[in-house]
Amino acid sequence: MKSAVNKGWRPLLVFILLLVIWESAARIFNVPAWLLPLPTQIAEEAVTGYSLYASHIISTIALSATGYVVGITVGIGVAILLFRIPFLQQAFYPLLIVSQNIPVIVLAPLLVIWFGFGMLPKVIVIVLVCFFPVTIAALDGFRQTDRDMLHYLKMIGASNHQIFWKLQWPHSLPSLFSGLKIAATYSVMGAVISEWLGANKGIGVYMTLASSSFKTDRVFVAIVLIVILSLTYFGIISAAEKSVLRWRKQGGNESNGSTHS
Repeated sequence: MKSAVNKGWRPLLVFILLLVIWESAARIFNVPAWLLPLPTQIAEEAVTGYSLYASHIISTIALSATGYVVGITVGIGVAILLFRIPFLQQAFYPLLIVSQNIPVIVLAPLLVIWFGFGMLPKVIVIVLVCFFPVTIAALDGFRQTDRDMLHYLKMIGASNHQIFWKLQWPHSLPSLFSGLKIAATYSVMGAVISEWLGANKGIGVYMTLASSSFKTDRVFVAIVLIVILSLTYFGIISAAEKSVLRWRKQGGNESNGSTHS
């Protein structure tokens, strides 16, 4: 624990050092605020302008959370379907790879044309950026199942359904949570991109208005908010991962103990 705390201070010290260098260099060279505001100016705007972006934060949280839940549901569902039906995996796996080569910023305007300016196209954008890492991580997890345990379950007559839910699904959780953490950070990015293309509220809208009026300090405030939201989502999924994996490990130890007894 002490070692983890000591390591945690290192990036914080580097971050503070960078802020000091930024502040000092901007003051020494008299950099205009509209070009590169001082960190102190950004902090001041973040405090005094809270009322301006508070509602935008709530809107982005609601949108990103909705898209994230739908995205991981789709991602897990697609992974299970492709794994359980090898023919589908052979047919559609290459298409999954190809789908990630299409820039979301290019696809998003088409979604607005097809589905309007409502909630649906925005959620679709987030789903598109979230489902892929979840699907790939889950598939990798399914493939990493212990071969000896797999042969043992087949030998005692376990059905494919039982093998999947009793062995392959639990063994995929570490890999799956890796994908969930990546998707959690992507969900905020997807929400902001979708808000750029047509929304009344959201951090993306706040950033666009600030940029168009050369309020560079507000642009940096928006960036900080995006980073904070992404780290918060990442932390929540990391905490859930530790809880679930600890519970699974304890459950496995208890079952092993009862088997030996």
